[in-house]
Amino acid sequence: MAQNDQVAELLDNCIFEVIPTKTALEKAASLPSGASVSVTASPDKGMGATVELAIQLAEQGFHVIPHLSARGTKTGAELDSIVASLDNAGINHVFVVGGDATDPGDFPDALSLLEALADTGHPFDRIGVTGYPEGHPTIPDDELMAALIAKLPHASYLATQMCFDAAAIEKWIRTIRAERVELPIWLGVPGAVGVAKLVTIGARIGVGQSLRYLRKNRRVMTNVVRGGATATDDLVTKLGPGAADLGIAGLHVFTFNAVADTADWWRTAHNIS
Repeated sequence: MAQNDQVAELLDNCIFEVIPTKTALEKAASLPSGASVSVTASPDKGMGATVELAIQLAEQGFHVIPHLSARGTKTGAELDSIVASLDNAGINHVFVVGGDATDPGDFPDALSLLEALADTGHPFDRIGVTGYPEGHPTIPDDELMAALIAKLPHASYLATQMCFDAAAIEKWIRTIRAERVELPIWLGVPGAVGVAKLVTIGARIGVGQSLRYLRKNRRVMTNVVRGGATATDDLVTKLGPGAADLGIAGLHVFTFNAVADTADWWRTAHNIS
């Protein structure tokens, strides 16, 4: 990967996202000491699995960022319990998402959960929210923009959905900047994950344009098929030199629990043996 100071800074400011499976804690040992680790929330596993893994990772010295799923948190009492557990573990940074649960309770979207946190008080120094450079599969763009603007008083930064198309990302960033959205941005990128995994999740999370971009770019596609993170290298090489002007602060790396391979990619990209 081409290096300059801004590219190096993006690699320094990586958040590694993991899924709370039975082996996730063991796999996380491959990550750099003290790394920032984001823990997803899913309707299948529930918020309990996210909180449990987050606490375990914090005990191992990681800077932990659990996802708070609005649709996966059924009641205000459950939210209070989650916040208390995280606070007791010294976790002061969360990432608030709408979530995929089909039967939401008190919090139908991320904004409603953010407002509940603000109303009751919370111990979090930083709160991240989601950005969508390629849009959302079920939410119109104008509604996404309105929701993002409404979340600004509660948010510290944006982390984007996974995207490979540098031009699409830059266009989206300039669009939100024109709407006075000045939050720093962490780019959502894949770790060392094979293309089969990316294709499986692509339609669900709304990255069809990026998958088409990969298919057109044979060199990048070939290396992704081989399990490399060349798509991310390519993206960072293109956007890294202008990252400061765009307000890109770091990378949010979707490992899909291919943690060891992703950590190896990070060390290679960062010229760390």
